[in-house]
Amino acid sequence: MTKKVLIVDDSETDLKHLESVVTSASYQTITARSGQEALDKARSEKPNLILLDIIMGEMDGFSTCREINQDPDLLNIPVVFVSSKNQKVDHIWAAKQGAKALISKPFKNEDILAQLSTYA
Repeated sequence: MTKKVLIVDDSETDLKHLESVVTSASYQTITARSGQEALDKARSEKPNLILLDIIMGEMDGFSTCREINQDPDLLNIPVVFVSSKNQKVDHIWAAKQGAKALISKPFKNEDILAQLSTYA
C-alpha cells in the first residue's frame, strides 16, 4: 500500500517543490493550500504524514496542528512543519503544538526525505 503525505502550503512554488521531493520517494501526495483545507483532507484521506507550513492566511500552521492533535481521528498522524520561521522559539512552539519537527525553508531535499523515512 502506497503511503500518503499531505502537503500544506499557500505558496504554489513551495507546494510544487515539496510535492516533487515526496513523489520522488514513491509516496502519494495530497495537497492543501490552507489550514481548513488541510483539516478537511486529513479527515477524508487519512495521510501517513502531514508536511505543514506555518505562515498562511485565515488559519496558520500552529492552529492547524493544534486542531489535528485535538481530533481523536487525526491525532496519530505525525505533523512536520516546513516553514521560513526558524527561531529557537518557533521550534519550541512547534513542539508544544504537537509537531514532530520543524524544517526551515529553504529546505534541503534530504531533510524532507529524512522526515519521510522517520514518520511516514
